[in-house]
Amino acid sequence: MSGQSITDRIAAAQHSMTGSSISKAVCKATTHEVSGPKKKHLDYLIHCTNEMNVSVPQLADTLFERTANSSWVVVFKALITTHHLMMYGNERFTQYLASRNTLFNLNNFLDKGALQGYDMSTFIRRYSRYLNEKALSYRLVAVDFTKMKRGIDGVMRTMNTEKLIKTLPIIQNQLDALLDFQANPNELTNGVINAAFMLLFKDSIRLFAAYNEGVINLLEKYFDMKKNQCKDALDIYKKFLYRMTKLSEFLKVAEQVGIDQGDIPDLTQAPSSLLEALEQHLASLEGKKGKEFSADSRANTLSSAVSSLSSTGMSFSRMDEKEKQQALEEEQARLQALKVGMDNSPGQQSAPMSALSVDFDAVFGTKTANSDAKPAAGFDSLGDLLKPTVPAHTQAPAMPLHTECKLLANDLDSSLANLVGSESIHTNTHTDQCWTQPGEKKLTGGTNWQSKTMSSTTAWSPAPMPPAPAPMAFPMTTPQVPVYGMMGQMGGVPVMTPQPMMYNQPVLRPTNPFAPIPGAQRFMSV
Repeated sequence: MSGQSITDRIAAAQHSMTGSSISKAVCKATTHEVSGPKKKHLDYLIHCTNEMNVSVPQLADTLFERTANSSWVVVFKALITTHHLMMYGNERFTQYLASRNTLFNLNNFLDKGALQGYDMSTFIRRYSRYLNEKALSYRLVAVDFTKMKRGIDGVMRTMNTEKLIKTLPIIQNQLDALLDFQANPNELTNGVINAAFMLLFKDSIRLFAAYNEGVINLLEKYFDMKKNQCKDALDIYKKFLYRMTKLSEFLKVAEQVGIDQGDIPDLTQAPSSLLEALEQHLASLEGKKGKEFSADSRANTLSSAVSSLSSTGMSFSRMDEKEKQQALEEEQARLQALKVGMDNSPGQQSAPMSALSVDFDAVFGTKTANSDAKPAAGFDSLGDLLKPTVPAHTQAPAMPLHTECKLLANDLDSSLANLVGSESIHTNTHTDQCWTQPGEKKLTGGTNWQSKTMSSTTAWSPAPMPPAPAPMAFPMTTPQVPVYGMMGQMGGVPVMTPQPMMYNQPVLRPTNPFAPIPGAQRFMSV
C-alpha cells in the first residue's frame, strides 16, 4: 500500500470544510500510507503545542480518536505522532497526558485484515504501554527524564538520598517498558515501525543517561547511608547492571538497522569489585561477618566505578550534541532564506517575523510549486477532493450601476430629499431610471391566446341574459406617513403624495347558462 487512501483524502477534506486545521494535520500525519508521519505535519503540530491559543486537550483527544481506528497503520502512526510531540513539543502537551486517568487502552488491539496486521499489532501493544509509562513517570515526578538537565550540576547528580532512592525505581520502570519493545532487525520491515524504533532509540539513550547519573550519585552517597537505605541502594544498583546488559542488546539491533555508529554510546560497566565492596558494607551494617575492605581499597574501587560510569555518560551526550547542531543548521538555513527574501523584496522588511511562522499552506499541501502539473482524476493538484463550482450562467446578474444616481448623504433627511428629487427628475425617462418597477404579468397563454366562449346551437335558444354590471372599483389607499425633521420645511423639493390604487373585483360566471347570476342579482336588488 502506498500513497494516501480515499478515506484519508475525504477525512482531510471534511476537516478543511469545518475549518479544523489541527484535526486536518493529525489526519494527514496518520494516514494509511505505510511510512512514518511526514516531517511537515509533525512540525506543524509541534508549532501548535507552542501556541497559547491552541487547545492541547483537543489535539490530544484527536490523536486518541485515531488510535480507535481498525488499521494498524493509522494506530501506529498516531502513537508515533504522540511520542514525537512528547519529545519535541511544548511540555504542556505531556502535562495534559499525565493529568488524564487513562491514555492508550490497546492491550487487546489486533488487526486481522491487513498483511502485516498480526505482527505489527504486537508492537503496537508494547509501544502503547511504553507511552503510558512515560506519561505516568511525568505524573509521579513532574519532570521528563529525557529532558532533564545532566552533568555534574544536573538534577540526578544533585538529588538528595531520600528522593534519589524513590526516583530511580521510576526510571527503571520506564526503561523496562521501553526495552520490552523487543524488535529484531528482521522485524523492522516498514517505515512505520522504523519511525517508532528511532524514537525509542533516542529515548533509551537519554533515559539511561539520567539513570546512569542517578546511580553515580547513589554510589557516592552509599557508604554514608543508613542500613535500610544501603539495602535499597544495593538492590537498585544490581537492577542497574541487569538493565545495562539489556540496553546493550537493544543498541546492537539499532546498529544492525543502519543507525549511525557515532550515535550509539559505549557502555562501560563498573568493575565487579565494586559490587563486592557494596555487599560487604551492608553486611557489616547488619552485623554479619565477611571479607573486610580497607578504607583506601574501598575508595579506590568507588573512584574507578564512578570514572567508568562517567565516561559512559559522556558518550550519551553525543547524540544530543548532534541533534542540537542539526537544529542550529536548520535554523540558520531558515534565517538565510529569510534574509535573501528580504533583500529581494525590500517592501517586506516591515514584517520579518511573519516569515518565521509555519507556512500553513505548505504544511497542508494547499499550494504547488509547479503549476504545470496535472491533478489526478477527482482530485486537485493539492491532493484534496475537488469542490463543486457554480456555472457562470447560473449566477445572478450583477445589478447595473447608474452614474446619475446620487450617493446617499449621511443625514437622513437629506438622503430622503435626494431620493425624492431623483425620482422627480427621472419620471419621464425610460432608460436612465435608477428605480424601476416590474410591469404586471398577465397570466395568459401567450400573444395568440383567446378566451373560450360557449357556441350557440340551433337546438335551443337560451333566454337572454341580463347585462352584467360594470366591475366596481374599490379604492385601496396607503396610510399617510407623517414627515418629521426638515422635510416638511424644505422648499423647491416636490413631495409626491401616494395615489390610491384601484383593483377590479372580478365576477365569476356560472358554468350552467340557465342558472341565475349571483353577482348580478345582488347588484340589481340594490
